[in-house]
Amino acid sequence: MRHFFIRGFEILLSIFLILGLIGSIIAGVSLIVSPEAAAIGTELPPGFSGPAAGVALIVGGVIYTIFIGGLMFLGLGIYHNTRRMAEALERQ
Repeated sequence: MRHFFIRGFEILLSIFLILGLIGSIIAGVSLIVSPEAAAIGTELPPGFSGPAAGVALIVGGVIYTIFIGGLMFLGLGIYHNTRRMAEALERQ
């Protein structure tokens, strides 16, 4: 039962990471296409709108998603490695 939850977490993590990447790209492209709509109600720094802001959002969002996903998968890798080590020690 424990492995079911870990495997389910891996699947959900993969799905959320893919959705995060797609969301970052869609938000960046929408900012590139329509900079006025993204600036409604916010104060953007001077000269930081349109394509520059869209590309920055895409790059920042993708880097953040990869970083957080890498940390999550690192934790899962530690779990799997610990489980394999415990099984190897039990076999001895």
